[in-house]
Amino acid sequence: MPNYPFRTALGAVFLNFEPSGEAHLTVSSRPSIELPKPWSEAPIAVVVPTYNEADNLPRLARRLFALKLPHLRLIVVDDGSPDGTGDIADQLAAEVNEGRPGRMVVVHRKAKEGIGRAHLAGMAQALARDDQFIVQMDGDLSHQPETIPEMLGAMLATDSGLVIGSRYIASGSLSESWTLYRRLLSRGGSAYVNSILHLRIADTTGGFKLWRADALKSIDLARVRSSGFSFQIEMNYRAQQAGAKILEIPIHFDERFAGKSKITLGIQLEGLWVPFALRASRKR
Repeated sequence: MPNYPFRTALGAVFLNFEPSGEAHLTVSSRPSIELPKPWSEAPIAVVVPTYNEADNLPRLARRLFALKLPHLRLIVVDDGSPDGTGDIADQLAAEVNEGRPGRMVVVHRKAKEGIGRAHLAGMAQALARDDQFIVQMDGDLSHQPETIPEMLGAMLATDSGLVIGSRYIASGSLSESWTLYRRLLSRGGSAYVNSILHLRIADTTGGFKLWRADALKSIDLARVRSSGFSFQIEMNYRAQQAGAKILEIPIHFDERFAGKSKITLGIQLEGLWVPFALRASRKR
């Protein structure tokens, strides 16, 4: 069924109709800006790892391709989702690529190896295609695609190597549905990481980022070891060690549109020891 975008004082609003006729309203907290040329024509790839995101991916793809970024490429990395997300991605790619071959790429992995490894696989695809800017974002609509032009504009204006969409700087915000426990766990996680690694990044675990290709190349992705959500911590650390200029801009982090969270106890425990492992490696 179609997706109808329109704008209000709240920002961009998307009315999504289900096959059953049921309608879902998705509100973007800010309108998408339109960048001037040549910034708007930059070759930019958006890497989206998926696992059981069949209800979310079509909506995300529509919103991404609605952005006024004509050279945007979507790279979906699916870990063999049992709900058929990979098949849906293939169908979407076939439709999108009719007009411009290569505008949507789907990478199929047979096993679920963690979101970090999926991001690395997608980044490798983007670099191989000479995309100069690479976005990493979640596939559950918790990150608003309409923020991407603002991230790109901020990167180009400040000559940054990494722009982080931050929930925890001024004007950043979280979904009202987040419980106090989740808020404390998330903020406490960033405080914990900064106490060990001294990154001076407000949102160390956030997964909505824009990279320059040169910044990614300077990290040497083959050395990245984290597989779960601690991947975000390790990438921030390695970017800083490589001398990349890091900028945070405020974002609104929404609750996932559909499906279940992939964060497990094991992933949380990985986040506890990875900062110590990184600090130890720095001392060698």
